[in-house]
This record gives sequence, C-alpha cells and structure tokens, in this order.
Amino acid sequence: MIITLNGKAGTGKSSVAKELAQKIGYKFYSAGDVRRKYATDKGLTLAELNKQAETDSASDKLVDDYLKRIGGKEDNFVIDSRLGFFFIPKSIKIFLAAELRVRAQRTFDKARPGEKPKNLSEAMKWLEARDESDVKRYKKLYNVDPFALSHYDLFIDTSNNTVEQTLNMILDFLRKKKKMKI
Repeated sequence: MIITLNGKAGTGKSSVAKELAQKIGYKFYSAGDVRRKYATDKGLTLAELNKQAETDSASDKLVDDYLKRIGGKEDNFVIDSRLGFFFIPKSIKIFLAAELRVRAQRTFDKARPGEKPKNLSEAMKWLEARDESDVKRYKKLYNVDPFALSHYDLFIDTSNNTVEQTLNMILDFLRKKKKMKI
C-alpha cells in the first residue's frame, strides 16, 4: 500500500507523514526534501526556487520523475508530495488543510533554515504566494490543481488537531478502508 499526503504548507503533512510511516512500519519519503536539496545545491531558497520554477520546470520535473520512479518500483511507503496523488494514482490519497493563520503560525514557529519569516503577517503572505505559485506551475505543466479536493480519498482539517489526532484519524480511515489491523 502506498499513501500520499498533500496539503498546503503548514498543514502538518510532513510531520503527519513521518509519524504515519513510523507507526505502520513503512518507508517515508518527502518530495519537499528533494526540492529543498535542489534549491540548496543551486544556492537558492525554496521561495526563490518556486518562483524560478514558474518559468523553468527543471526542479518540478526532477521531483516528478522521482515520484514516478518510486511509485513504479516500490510499495509500502508514505510520501508527502504536492503531486503524489497524480503520479502515483494507485495510492491512498490524503489531503490535509488548515486555516491560513494557523498555517502561518506553524510555519513561523517551525521555520526551516532559509525559510524564516520576520513575523506572522509575512508568513501569511509567503504562504499565499507559495500556494499561488504551486497552482500556477502544476496547471501549466499538467493542467491539474493540486488542491482540488476531488483528487483525494480523505480530507482532514488539521487547524485544531495535534499531529497525533490527525494521525489517529488517518489510521481509523485506513482500518476501515483497507480492513487493516494497525
């Protein structure tokens, strides 16, 4: 079984995906980690890479090829990825959402190196710009909106959830859907 998690930045998808993989004994992958490494190797921030990707799709295609490769040859893993649902259609597709202010606070509190906003207002602006960039790029490349809920098997609003609460909701869903003992 392959489980893909998507959601806008700050919804908890990386944290939840890591915990889920650990809980069920699966491998964990992150498309965001691949993009961040690519950005670092090019001397860019993730925001700069995303802006660049609007006119140069090389970084997106690198991640897309990565998704196709692992989705075609591996099983029993969890991945957080904007387009995991698209490139790994046989996966169980989960979308996490949260209110913009909550996402901004999370992003501000747990900022990765080179991604630290000055304040909550700036974090909200960054998130909105990132969301717009993601939609613009993936519509242009594949005519797909990564945030359209019709792509997903499960939708969870994480605004008021801990990672553990969201994880338990996913595990309940998997038990019912796959009749799994987890």
